Amino acid sequence: MYELIIANKNYSSWSMRPWVLMRALDIEFSERLLPFHLNHGDGAIARHTPAGRVPCLVDGETRVWDSLAIVEYLAERHVGVWPMPASDRAWARSAAAEMHSGFQALRNDCSMNIGIRVRMHSQSPALQSDLRRLETLWAEGLDRHGGPYLGGARFTAVDAFFAPVATRLQTYGLVVASPAAAYARHVLLHEAVREWMEAGVRETFRDASHEVDCLASGELLQDLRA
Repeated sequence: MYELIIANKNYSSWSMRPWVLMRALDIEFSERLLPFHLNHGDGAIARHTPAGRVPCLVDGETRVWDSLAIVEYLAERHVGVWPMPASDRAWARSAAAEMHSGFQALRNDCSMNIGIRVRMHSQSPALQSDLRRLETLWAEGLDRHGGPYLGGARFTAVDAFFAPVATRLQTYGLVVASPAAAYARHVLLHEAVREWMEAGVRETFRDASHEVDCLASGELLQDLRA
């Protein structure tokens, strides 16, 4: 059975992606949770993953790190990771790769924190540009493949890559036009995504640097965490 090494569910967008995908596809795995604060000083995470970062998938003697590499490793062994046919799969891979390497303003201005609600002071032009790109990209996927997910009727890897984005829209009250807004709501209602979010809210771990980042751009309205 696989082991998936992750960090805090409240904060770790990269960990969320393979976790919700494997849950959605009923791929059996155990999880090893290494909260961010355990990596301060003693390098605990570095002892478990080659890059010293999460997530990391352990399959016997094989270790696969980086969320995109994990997804591709799983795709070689399990059906349903990416949409079919090849043209749909190509679009989904491209969209996931764009998320993997892009949307820097969204990442920087809206650090992931599932359990709080924030009113932003303002939105930078770069963040607004990222939100408009989300609207375009999501609308294209839904239109091409018929929805309700970006690759069609089933939740696949491309939706797993955008699941943390849907949580950010909720946390920071970010507004996107329909059908992107409807898609984000649909993702947040997926069983695997809800399971991750509910676990994140129950966590008692707090990472000071993440807390500072989350409130740098706005006012705390609500803290739903344990």
